[in-house]
Amino acid sequence: MRLSRYFLPVLKEEPAEAKIVSHRYMLRAGMIKQAAAGIYSWLPLGFKVLKKIENIVHEEQVRAGHIPMLMPTLQSADLWRESGRYDDYGQEMLRISDRHGRDMLYGPTNEELITDIFRSHVNSYKDLPLTLYHIQWKFRDEVRPRFGVMRGREFLMKDGYNFDLTKEDALHAYNRHLVSYLRSYERMGLQAIPMRADGGPIGGDYTHEFLVLAETGESEVFYDSEVTDLTFGDREIDYDSVEACQGVLEEFTSRYARTDETHDEALFADVPADRQRSARGIEVGQIFYFGTKYSEAMGATVVDSNQKQVPVHMGSHGIGVSRLLGAIIEANHDDKGIIWPEGVTPFHVGIVNLKQGDDEADAACEALYQSITALGLEPLYDDRKERAGGKFATMDLIGLPWRITVGPRGLKNGVVELTNRRTGVSEEMAPEAAIEKVAGIYAKI
Repeated sequence: MRLSRYFLPVLKEEPAEAKIVSHRYMLRAGMIKQAAAGIYSWLPLGFKVLKKIENIVHEEQVRAGHIPMLMPTLQSADLWRESGRYDDYGQEMLRISDRHGRDMLYGPTNEELITDIFRSHVNSYKDLPLTLYHIQWKFRDEVRPRFGVMRGREFLMKDGYNFDLTKEDALHAYNRHLVSYLRSYERMGLQAIPMRADGGPIGGDYTHEFLVLAETGESEVFYDSEVTDLTFGDREIDYDSVEACQGVLEEFTSRYARTDETHDEALFADVPADRQRSARGIEVGQIFYFGTKYSEAMGATVVDSNQKQVPVHMGSHGIGVSRLLGAIIEANHDDKGIIWPEGVTPFHVGIVNLKQGDDEADAACEALYQSITALGLEPLYDDRKERAGGKFATMDLIGLPWRITVGPRGLKNGVVELTNRRTGVSEEMAPEAAIEKVAGIYAKI
């Protein structure tokens, strides 16, 4: 993409309404624009990152054997009355009536709707296990929406639902989700710690939240510092294997890590003093096992091998897709702007022409642009007639991981400058070598 033809409404001034880093940089980098309190339009740069995150979540869900679908944003209140949650959920639920006076709601979650789908089409244990998921916009009427996309009222979320014959099968689904979420977060350049948590209005006997450590986190967390050394890496996991998924769960949850809601001082005291840590955390996902809570209330049963009607065991599993974008920025920034991890960057590399209009510099930038594009990568070429300092400031603000700088002086020596946004280290090399290095970095992702 040529920046002269792109829509990137960057702001030079600090937005007065932005109280945290991610909100401030998303506004300044032209990624979002507020439409109403807690509701945002996603501008091209922000939308590109949002789709990158969404695609990673889709890929890892499918890898785990989960089946994508799409449910509506508006739901009938009757289903929620059937489960008993219509009055219990509270004022965060936006309740509305259609022109015929039917009670509706803008879905904050989809346990009732997915249970109704299941009970309408699945009757036999032979059709289990089954896990369905979707990625969909949701609405929760926060009393004080703040922090940009971190605590908005409208948000993009992946929510998945498993249906299993037994508790043991459902707990395998729980463990499978934990593994798939860890893979998803690592691909986004995040270290998300699974922590024991409270079930809240969704309920459930087993639940883990995934939190990213950040000063602006809404939760206080207590953990053994060894958990921050754990990585999933490139390990392949057999998702059908109970033992393999259970092994990963034990590895990542056997060390102490809890939110303030479930913190236990006595257990925490057993952690060696030099490894005890407390910090703030941003919740970016949560998994639940809640047994037969919804299936019994709504008649979601199957015939088992003994020809007996039994309620299915269920769980739900959510990732805040739009919230993740803010969390990534909170964990990856400096005083100049965003620093995108390679897995979610909107463009793979920036090209800065230091002397737009110079025939040699223009030709070299065009050749770089065409060669990088031919490799299946997306460069952002700053071809504006703008001073060099302004171009560098824009590139630093929007946070592309790599920048190739082209100028007449370097070209006389046959080199361009390749800069790593995270470290600030620059190297002079031939244009072909810069292309090869960038391509090699992304080939590993």
